[in-house]
Amino acid sequence: MKIVLGCDHAGVEIKDAVIAHIKSKGHEVVEVGTYTTDSCHYPIYAAAACKKILSGECELGVLICGTGIGMSIAANKFDGIRAACCSDVFSARLTREHNDANVLCFGQRVVGIGLALDLVDAFLDAEYANSGNHLTRVALLKDIEEGKL
Repeated sequence: MKIVLGCDHAGVEIKDAVIAHIKSKGHEVVEVGTYTTDSCHYPIYAAAACKKILSGECELGVLICGTGIGMSIAANKFDGIRAACCSDVFSARLTREHNDANVLCFGQRVVGIGLALDLVDAFLDAEYANSGNHLTRVALLKDIEEGKL
C-alpha cells in the first residue's frame, strides 16, 4: 500500500519512527511535511495528505499533531475522507473495519512511540467489513457529505 503521512511541528519527533515502521511492513510512504519543530499550521499538512488520498495516489493516511484532534477535524472537512483520532488500538482497528476510515490521526503529546506504532499496525492491518450495518452507515456518511441527509 501507499500511505501518505503528514504532521505539524508537534508530531515531528515521532514521525520518522512511524515512517520507518510503515516501510518495514512493506508499504510505501509519501511524506507531505512538516520537517522541523518550527511552529506551523496543521490544516496545511492535513489538506496535502487528504488530496493525495482523494486523487488516488495514496490509499490511506496517517496524520500526527499534538493531540490528533486538529488534524482529524481538518481532514474530515474533505468529502470522501473519514479520519479518526485514536489513542487506543481497539479504536484504530475498528475505525477501519466499521467506518471504512482512510486516515488515522493521533497526537505525539498523547501517545508514546510504542503505542503510536501499535496504532499504525492496527489501522493498516484491518480491513473494512463492507457488509451489513457497516455498509449502510458508511453510505449514510456519504449522504451527509452530499447534503442528502
